[in-house]
Amino acid sequence: MKNNSTSNIQHSTLNIVWHNGYVKRADRNRLNKHKSGLIWFTGLSASGKSTIAHLVEKKLHEQGIRTYVLDGDNVRHGLNVDLGFSREDRKENLRRIVEVCKLMVDAGLVVLTAFISPYNEDRAYVRSKLNDDYIEIYVKCSVEECERRDPKGLYKKARAGIIKNYTGISAPYEVPDNPDLVIDTEHCDPEKAAVLVLEFLKSRDFLRFRN
Repeated sequence: MKNNSTSNIQHSTLNIVWHNGYVKRADRNRLNKHKSGLIWFTGLSASGKSTIAHLVEKKLHEQGIRTYVLDGDNVRHGLNVDLGFSREDRKENLRRIVEVCKLMVDAGLVVLTAFISPYNEDRAYVRSKLNDDYIEIYVKCSVEECERRDPKGLYKKARAGIIKNYTGISAPYEVPDNPDLVIDTEHCDPEKAAVLVLEFLKSRDFLRFRN
């Protein structure tokens, strides 16, 4: 049986047609002098995802690369304010984010995201929608270390049962099967991590636009 949200989405697309504009993604990439794409940071809360993503963005911006960071908390303040943390809500959260990412990549931007995205199934879905425009970076950090850092006090609340379905405590985090890059933040500070990401992007020629 289909849930109401899925049925509503399918019904709403019956009488609409995608409109192709005159300016294409390739035109925007050519104007920007770099390829657009999605760099997806995944890992536990307090692993360092957001810090690294923003440092990488800053360094890319200084190189003249057009960028934008989508952060998990920020997105839930607006676009996904109506969603919780159940398995179904997490899937819908990712579905909406992917559609936004696709539009931003089409607009010519390098999008960096910082989402826990705990399930392999969901991350595989993201990759399937972006294909070669997708880089997955696993920000590795043990639950114990993340809990020791706990900058927002969320692990403490999860341990006390105040927060339900908290990843790493009362909800699972599935370690990525085959990430493109692993950054271990228990043995690497954010600045060094950002440099490693930039070196990796260069090694993959990820941002080079080819006419």
